[in-house]
Amino acid sequence: MSLKLRDLIRQVRACKTAAEERAVIAKESAMIRTAIREEQEQYRHRNVAKLLFMHMLGYPTHFGQLECMKLVASPHFPEKRIGYLGMLLLLSEQADVLMLATNSLKNDLHSENKFVAGLALCAIGNLATADMSRDLAPEVDKHLGSAKPYLRKKACLAMARCLTKCPDMVEDFVDRVVSLLNDRSHGVLVTVVQLMTRVLVMDRECHLAEGGDDDGDRDYESPCRTAFLKLVPSLVKLLRNLLSMGYSPDHDVGGISDPFLQVQLLTLLRLLGAHNAKASEEMNDVLAQVATNTETSKNAGNAILYECVQTIMAVESDDGLRVLAVNILGRFLLNRDNNIRYVALNTLAKCIADRQPERDEHDEQHRGPDAASSDNSDNSAASALQRHRTTVVDCLKDPDISIRQRALELIYHLVNRENVETLTAELLNYLVLCPREHRADICTRVLQVVDKFSPSDLWRVDTLITLLTIAGRESAANVQSSTAVYISRSSEDLRAYSTHKLLKAIRDDDGSQRGLLNVGIWCIGEYGDLLLTPYTYHPPSNAPNSTGLPDVDGIDSDEAPVSVSFSALDPATVVDIVEGVTNRHTCPLEVKQRALTCFAKLRERFADVADADTLDKLHKLVRKSEGSQSLELQLRSCEYGALINAITGVSVKLTTAGGGEEEDIFGGGGLGGTTPVSDSVRSAAKEALARMPVVDIKLMQRKRDERSGDMSEDGMGVVFGGDDAGDSVPAASGGEPSLLDLDDIFGGGATLAPAPAAAPPAQNGNANAAKKSEPAAQSDVDLLSDIFSAPVASPAPIPGGFDVFATLPSQPAAPAPAVNMFAPQPAASAMGSSIVDPFSSSPTPAMQPQPPPAVPSPAISSPAPTMSAPSPTPSVSSSASSSITVQGFTHQGLTVEFECSKTDAWNKQHSLLVAKFINKTDAPLYGLHLQVAVPKYVTMEMKPPTSTTVPVTAGSSTKLVTQRIEVTNTMLGTKNLMLKLKASFTSKGNKVEHLATCSGFPAGQY
Repeated sequence: MSLKLRDLIRQVRACKTAAEERAVIAKESAMIRTAIREEQEQYRHRNVAKLLFMHMLGYPTHFGQLECMKLVASPHFPEKRIGYLGMLLLLSEQADVLMLATNSLKNDLHSENKFVAGLALCAIGNLATADMSRDLAPEVDKHLGSAKPYLRKKACLAMARCLTKCPDMVEDFVDRVVSLLNDRSHGVLVTVVQLMTRVLVMDRECHLAEGGDDDGDRDYESPCRTAFLKLVPSLVKLLRNLLSMGYSPDHDVGGISDPFLQVQLLTLLRLLGAHNAKASEEMNDVLAQVATNTETSKNAGNAILYECVQTIMAVESDDGLRVLAVNILGRFLLNRDNNIRYVALNTLAKCIADRQPERDEHDEQHRGPDAASSDNSDNSAASALQRHRTTVVDCLKDPDISIRQRALELIYHLVNRENVETLTAELLNYLVLCPREHRADICTRVLQVVDKFSPSDLWRVDTLITLLTIAGRESAANVQSSTAVYISRSSEDLRAYSTHKLLKAIRDDDGSQRGLLNVGIWCIGEYGDLLLTPYTYHPPSNAPNSTGLPDVDGIDSDEAPVSVSFSALDPATVVDIVEGVTNRHTCPLEVKQRALTCFAKLRERFADVADADTLDKLHKLVRKSEGSQSLELQLRSCEYGALINAITGVSVKLTTAGGGEEEDIFGGGGLGGTTPVSDSVRSAAKEALARMPVVDIKLMQRKRDERSGDMSEDGMGVVFGGDDAGDSVPAASGGEPSLLDLDDIFGGGATLAPAPAAAPPAQNGNANAAKKSEPAAQSDVDLLSDIFSAPVASPAPIPGGFDVFATLPSQPAAPAPAVNMFAPQPAASAMGSSIVDPFSSSPTPAMQPQPPPAVPSPAISSPAPTMSAPSPTPSVSSSASSSITVQGFTHQGLTVEFECSKTDAWNKQHSLLVAKFINKTDAPLYGLHLQVAVPKYVTMEMKPPTSTTVPVTAGSSTKLVTQRIEVTNTMLGTKNLMLKLKASFTSKGNKVEHLATCSGFPAGQY
């Protein structure tokens, strides 16, 4: 016998374990299935009620869906009510059995019992599909004109569902919706306003789906919107009547007349007034009345004020009304309810973010001294928000993490040039207390604020040093590198201040702030000589203190201006401080690498002022890592040791490959240091350890642009030849015949190998000569690479902006082939170009010449060549102008072929590749974009294609789309030409991308 619903509930509640509950449900489900199979109609409504209870507990009840359909078709109201309730809960609009209810719904809509018709309208409003909406919309429309308010309000909600599923029916029911706005029933008015709101939202969504722009199509007016705009005076009058209405027990909630209708009216007015000045002007007065007269002691009043603020910010309202809205949100911030405070903070941040493009456009149009004053006038919303700045800052001390995060987002938008010092100090104070997982984001935001609104270079550098002192462990690499860049681009006086302060911060740190150690040790290595003189900073008399910030020196922001003084240090103290950092067990590897470079540079900085013991200690610290397990430390230790030996005039011995005789790597000709190093060698070694050149700000800005979005074509041009790559893209000579780091092209990020250590003399003898001029355009790594015959890899874009701490920093200049400035001069090449070694003692004719570089450096001098042997004159043959065709790839109808030819009979390394794009589909291909990567020994210059649209290749009459690519194989005869291709295009509306490798060029010719 079937259990009653109350008995089933008792049994479930009596279960002590989940297994017992599952057993009870399984037993009852089996009994329900038996009753369904035996068609026990007298228990059908009871079984569906129990299925609803099981559904609430999370058990499967799909086997009872047809029982709901049978109860809906029942003529008895109690069974019909259970059937509709089961249909609403157990079925979804994707259920196939839902179509069986269409006829029952239509019959119930014609019922004289308003409760039966109401059940049908409720089911339509929740479950109607597109087909059901088209079939039942006429019946729903009849109930919109019903004499019973109970049916009219349910019909409005059902019609909203029907119009959502079938937007093409909207215009047919606009007149009916307009007529219902004069209804006297508040329930009907609420549903009518909801229906109009839904129609406007749906109309905008359809417009955007058709390709419209929400910001660009401000004048777009659909028929529905035009008809609703005519009702703005009626809506304003209705809202004003609600405000002036006296006490009504039927509609009063917390002393406010029908807050639900007021909220719906404000939402509708917000949609109608957006981008419409006339409608906004008609509703400004009533919005001011709502904002002024609504009580805030109850949540109902707060809800109305919140909707009123959103409406004021969305419509074209005047500044006075916006100030009123900001003040309302300011009062919300003083509320003790965290929910209201959260809403206020979120709304303020959203309003500022939404109006940011308008302010930027205003600033572009009104550049000048009066531009800032117009935005910060006393009657502007921005100035009103600034008056609540203290309240927003106090929210950073709230125990609720969500309140603190919202306040933090808002403070970023509040910063301007007038309050940047105060708000940045608050951000740094919050940085001390905030959770560690949020510190990285705050550091990045503070860097953006400092970069945009910094009042002075001293304040900027001081703020960043304080930031690293507080959160150096969590700071990102771009924060550290930006700090180093700002210091390097500052004046000598500011460099001295920064170096002294960083040294003090490092000395007081416990070794946990990795970012501080990175920047500090780098700065000490670059400007360590400035630590040997005392420094005193005198702040201006009108400044409250030196920086306006709580810094590591303990300067109080409330005291009178105080001078900051640093005493001079002796070289031994500086070295001991840096050595103490590296001796910690917790010192990370990257800090040890910076310290190694620091020791090498301090050896050169202190050469004339330090005693012999300090200089000897620095040399030992440099050579300490020669046996390190880290390859980078070991390599740099050997290189820096050789540089220091060169500066001191000590020649270094190398064992030959046979293990016998020793030779001098500097080319001095002596053994064991018997012959002093030449002055030119010493000068080159000192230049390698000189101060880092000033960072090119344009290069740093380009890296930031690459970080903010997708990789630009300029950045990709280092490896890829883009469509607009007009300049040649040289690759460093040497290396394996593999393509350049393609992982960096496709988002992986290339890792540049460090320069190898000193090579045997045989390699030095075959190296090319170094550049002789423009030392400022070279970095220390270039000089090291030149000295030790290391090939300089083509720089890859560094994600996150310019990074001075990278193992091999990127340079804006194109890298030259690897050279050895200490090698003997090679014999001149047969082509007639000579490379002169400024540091060699005598030419060595026995050495075999290297191929000339594809892109000769303008800094290399070219005196009259000295021929060691007569060179044969190349003969001009007909094969020089002949061309061959190499298949590139074929993918989804696009075929790429390369027509290869030799355009210069005197230079066999140079070739011209003409890419031909053949479209074998039945429709044109759009948006053609071809990118090409080449090996390191190949230089490439790529021209744009003749067209980005590839027409269908029908026959010989079709004009092919072509693209010229000029390549130079510097290792022709040894290594063949290889291309890595990446093509993208649009075929029949689908975006297509394809990668391929082309290596079918004739060996020895290309």
